[in-house]
Amino acid sequence: MKIKELKRERMYLVIAPHVDDEVLGCGGFMARQKQKGYVYYVGIDESTIDETHHRPEKSKRLEEIEKTAKFLGFNWEYNDDNKVNRYNEQDLIGIFENLINRIGPEIILIPHPSYNQDHRAVYNSLLIALRPHDRNFFVKKVLVYEQPHSIIWDRSPINPNYFVEIDIEKKINALLTQESQIRVMRSPEIIKAVARLRGAHINVRYAEAFKILRWAD
Repeated sequence: MKIKELKRERMYLVIAPHVDDEVLGCGGFMARQKQKGYVYYVGIDESTIDETHHRPEKSKRLEEIEKTAKFLGFNWEYNDDNKVNRYNEQDLIGIFENLINRIGPEIILIPHPSYNQDHRAVYNSLLIALRPHDRNFFVKKVLVYEQPHSIIWDRSPINPNYFVEIDIEKKINALLTQESQIRVMRSPEIIKAVARLRGAHINVRYAEAFKILRWAD
């Protein structure tokens, strides 16, 4: 999908270090949005094909993204140059600055750094790209989304301070559009359990949790 087809209007942008991070972290949020959405996949090419370890051919990953985008209703693009597990923070800063100014979103959702090296590289680069600056300070809201592993195994908890009630069935169905990435530690059962826990924070059945980095009205 080419960005030139989009008009500058109220919209949200999700930065996903890998395919499925967007659904795992904020699929419920995306499902309930009325404004246009855009997802930027920092990389999808792992340079090796290994179906046993959830590394299918790139063509299959792209096919799954298209199914997810159709289900949740967002536009998307990916960086074909980046190799998974080899992200360079210095290179990503300029990429993100250009992306943000090109898209012009009102809300940006970024990944919690966690133990994953790609998530840390993306998060650290976005902190710089989103710093208070004349060129990009039009971004009014910056939210950090979590992953299942952020709860299960993490040295730096996200400590969420913003919660969104979600339709858990829509989130799980979105996850199932990326069938090659379903595995035990992020199975539909785990996703539902995490959503139930976060729902308890705000006295609803299911929710997603975020950390506010910026919120300007």
